[in-house]
Amino acid sequence: MARPEVLNSIKEAEREADEIIADAEADAEERLAEARERADEIRAEAEEEAEAEAQERLEAAREEIEERREEILESGRADRDELEREARDRVESAVEYAVEQFEAAVHDQAEEAVDAQA
Repeated sequence: MARPEVLNSIKEAEREADEIIADAEADAEERLAEARERADEIRAEAEEEAEAEAQERLEAAREEIEERREEILESGRADRDELEREARDRVESAVEYAVEQFEAAVHDQAEEAVDAQA
């Protein structure tokens, strides 16, 4: 091969090498861009899933709190009803006691009055 042909052959090989390198760099940049885009998608999906899970947990906690609240309220109502029953029973006993004391006082005064007249 003549020298000009060798030079042309070398130049052609260099040009082809430059094209291969340029194609590889472009391909690498494209793959990197795709990987970044996919990473962004995965991150967004993970954030959405995390938000959904947080909402589910929050809703479950709210439901549990509401159930516990109802239990406490029901227990409070039962305690209140019992206290009201006990108070009514005590009112009746207190009235009976007051009447007995009044009757005893009246009886004692009546006896004193009879004794004073005698």
